[in-house]
Amino acid sequence: MIVRQRNVAIAVILSIVTCGVYAIYWFVTLTDEVSEVTGERTTSGIGAFLLTLVTCGIYGIYWAYKLGEKLDNARYRNQVPSGSFPILFLLLELFALNIVVLALAQNELNRYSPEDQ
Repeated sequence: MIVRQRNVAIAVILSIVTCGVYAIYWFVTLTDEVSEVTGERTTSGIGAFLLTLVTCGIYGIYWAYKLGEKLDNARYRNQVPSGSFPILFLLLELFALNIVVLALAQNELNRYSPEDQ
């Protein structure tokens, strides 16, 4: 799988204009791409979306924490000082700021796309 570099501002605007339809696509692809970059295979993007839907968002809280953990581990492996993505993503998800989680994760993921290297 190729990690696509996405413009975060355009992704946010598309998510708003399409009433969240693009956000679902973004959620699914971002989940898969982070798993690809980190090599930590857990739930697929579509699986994570369906679990979030079935559990009325509860799985999304766990997903956000694990996504932050994966990105922190990727930073550590690339000898970049790791932050506190798990806690930050968890708090943002708890306050229903899912789009901010997606934007921050995409911004971090853009560092690992082939166009950026």
